Amino acid sequence: MANIAFIGLGNMGLPMAKNLIENGHSVKGFDLVPSLVEKLCNIGGEAADSVSNCVEMAETVITMLPEGKHVEEVYSGSIFQSAKENALLIDCSTIDVETSRRVALKAKELGFEMVDAPVSGGTGGAEAGTLTFMVGGDNQTFEKSRPFLEVMGSNIVHTGGAGNGQAAKICNNMILGISMIAVSESFSMAEKLGLDAQTLFDITSSSSSQCWAMTSYLPVPGPVPTSPANRDYQPGFTAAMMAKDMRLAADAASSVGQKTDLASNALKLYQKYMELGGGSRDFSGIFTMISEGK
Repeated sequence: MANIAFIGLGNMGLPMAKNLIENGHSVKGFDLVPSLVEKLCNIGGEAADSVSNCVEMAETVITMLPEGKHVEEVYSGSIFQSAKENALLIDCSTIDVETSRRVALKAKELGFEMVDAPVSGGTGGAEAGTLTFMVGGDNQTFEKSRPFLEVMGSNIVHTGGAGNGQAAKICNNMILGISMIAVSESFSMAEKLGLDAQTLFDITSSSSSQCWAMTSYLPVPGPVPTSPANRDYQPGFTAAMMAKDMRLAADAASSVGQKTDLASNALKLYQKYMELGGGSRDFSGIFTMISEGK
């Protein structure tokens, strides 16, 4: 079993660290929020008072941080200076491709093995250990990271070289963000036309329009009991996080000259939903804004 440093113990990071602990690994954690480090200790982890202290004895370092600037700061400011020479570096943050590749290149220059491994599956997947990991890096480093990722996820996909994990995550969430709005608009229209939500779900969930946003995460209360719509849109994945990912998609599209008209309009709608106070609610709560015609 390995000594693991885990940096970033938020809604995703803490349950991911918990799964590592429950599978016999020794996990030392750091977060800027002391109460989160305390929660890690309560489930069998060890507290670190700094990033440097967290990583200095670790064989594997895992990070789960909010944005590219945080990833670059933590790696360049502490991890590269304090981690063991042979430490395996796994960044599970969702960030822009350019920053991910820049950090990976610096890691390689310093002799570290590193993969970018953003996740899909939300907090439910993190808690259940059923996340999908999209992993960018060379074959050898991917295989070294696999045993740790398999403890936290059930679908581990090698996407190619450094930064390709981020590219896959951004493309995936662009589809999800757009499809959630399409499902919301169609179910809102159905309601106004007098068509029952359950009836429409029974048809669409088994016909050509079926998609994950409908069958697993329907934004309308009732037909899918496990969806956030049935718990007042308490988040598995917040609207603010979706807006962040849609912005990453817009930046990535711009960098390669790709037109993304649907994604651009979707981003505007998520930003509007945030302005109306929906940022901390589940992103599927955008249905409420759409159905109210705002």
